[in-house]
Amino acid sequence: MSAIEPERMLLGRVLPFILPALAIAFALGWLIAGADAGGSAAIGVAIVAANLVASALATGWAAGISPVMLYAVALGGFLVRMIVVVAVLLILDPTAWFSPVAFALTVVPTTVVLLAFEAKVLSGRAQADLWYFRETTV
Repeated sequence: MSAIEPERMLLGRVLPFILPALAIAFALGWLIAGADAGGSAAIGVAIVAANLVASALATGWAAGISPVMLYAVALGGFLVRMIVVVAVLLILDPTAWFSPVAFALTVVPTTVVLLAFEAKVLSGRAQADLWYFRETTV
């Protein structure tokens, strides 16, 4: 396939914004509630970014196999990524420096902004045009 896969295209468009988003989250958290909140907010952005990378790599891999595999990875991957967010929250919550409020108040809007950006980047394309499936022999 000569065209770049939509997953890799999305990663290429989003990854340059990750470090600035981390810095902004840390700065806002620090200004509003101190360094602990800033660190927690930065971890929130990092988790959202890691989820994006995991999702893009997994769906890109699955799209090369079959539509059924793509569907399974997309739905199962979403569940796994949400479990990771909750697990990070539960693991870090007992620590003295972690702010679950700053973490949550960063993860939710960052995810919404990322989803909106993803919709904008991928809009205007027919669903069938988004993925390439290799021919398989039965």
